[in-house]
Amino acid sequence: QEQLVESGGGLVQIGGSLRLSCAYSGFSFSIFRMGWYRQAPGKQRELVASLFRDGNINYGESVKGRVTISRDYAKNILYLEMNSLTPEDTAVYYCNAFRLNTQQNYWGQGTQVTVSS
Repeated sequence: QEQLVESGGGLVQIGGSLRLSCAYSGFSFSIFRMGWYRQAPGKQRELVASLFRDGNINYGESVKGRVTISRDYAKNILYLEMNSLTPEDTAVYYCNAFRLNTQQNYWGQGTQVTVSS
């Protein structure tokens, strides 16, 4: 059974940093792309960062230069390092995995990130 479990969210001050983790299981070697998305109240879900199987990375325009996505293949964990956080980064952050052979998207339950003074 495929599973994605996020952790690491919380309350952080403006200008602070945070590292999110996504522990995944049940996917074996079939993941084509993994990524982080976020959704703020009243807004659409948007891409934060994605990491492809070939190593290519995409970052959302609003976070470029402030976030880093990485993956520990031995531990089956996807990370998102975020720096210079602003209130506009406040959102629920979701971990995502996409399987090319089945064209299926998988989502975690989300972790709340709140940036405040």
